[in-house]
Amino acid sequence: MSKAKDTFNNIKVLIIGSGIIGKSNAFKLSDYGFDITLVDHDEIHNSSHAALGILMGKMYQKRKGRSWILRQKSSELWPKWINILQSYNPNLRIEKPLYQLTNDQKKFNKLASFANNYPHDDLEIVEAESNILDPISEIFKGNKLQGIISRQDGRINPKVLLETLDIALKLKNIKTINNQIIKIKKNNKKWNLVLKTGEILSSEIVILCNSLDSLKLINPEIYDIKLKPVLGQAVEIFNEEKDINFLSLPKFLNINGKNLITINEKKIIIGSTDEYNFKPEDSYLNELFEFLEHKPNWLDKKNISKRWFGIRSRPEGEPSPLLKSLEKGLIICSGFYKNGILLAPACSHWISEEIKKHI
Repeated sequence: MSKAKDTFNNIKVLIIGSGIIGKSNAFKLSDYGFDITLVDHDEIHNSSHAALGILMGKMYQKRKGRSWILRQKSSELWPKWINILQSYNPNLRIEKPLYQLTNDQKKFNKLASFANNYPHDDLEIVEAESNILDPISEIFKGNKLQGIISRQDGRINPKVLLETLDIALKLKNIKTINNQIIKIKKNNKKWNLVLKTGEILSSEIVILCNSLDSLKLINPEIYDIKLKPVLGQAVEIFNEEKDINFLSLPKFLNINGKNLITINEKKIIIGSTDEYNFKPEDSYLNELFEFLEHKPNWLDKKNISKRWFGIRSRPEGEPSPLLKSLEKGLIICSGFYKNGILLAPACSHWISEEIKKHI
């Protein structure tokens, strides 16, 4: 992320939405000298605060199309971003590896075949008899789990990432406004943005990173944009059984499509669901407890110590995420569905190149 030769000190860029995507865009664009302002009226409740932070890049089995290109770019950029961001917060890091396991023989065969097809991607096949799986088998007794381990995939703690970006943006003098934009309209070569308080902001470039709320500021029919809500629930389990120690598990597991994150010897996080709604439903919550053939005693709703959800957006009729120039000076960067943290560097890179076409 070297300093760009070009400088755009007099060009105002207004980013709507201060989740991980909005802040990552601000962080990247600051390299170019833009006059950047972040606007968000309810930052603490955006979906980034509910994210689990799992990075599944090398394990992604669809090795073609734009989504794969973005994952490849982010896999290349994340180590560079981490090196830079650690100068602001040394606690930020990518924790590895990531296990992807299943008790379904057909699914395991598919995973093993996938790993064999990409021998240079540091994917290790682990069969049920492998000693590596002994601690996992002890916690999930009765389930014949097997799968692959990715040494390159893992997790970034979303809370630490947000805190780090906040530190970086403050030191870079990125302005932030805690207010709601209720209207945007073109005025000659600039955009006027009307705040709920009545104040008007003027900017040459507007970047929409506010998920479903972006549809409230534009006419989606004109731009042929459709976004639908995808709610994801997660739970924290507190186990009191003396013979169960979650610290014996790998830090990050994906078992039959559910993500598990070890917190300490007594606590583990399980997520998430895919609900096309704005309110969490108990029927979907069951998915977080019924993903194994033999459910261990500790995997019970009575052991929930914390429950939360986040609402993401997913494009309809086109791939996720939405990366589009809607018209001169108006760009949308939204609809990340599940991969906001993973794809943040690649999408910020795309924005930094796309924005030059608008100047």
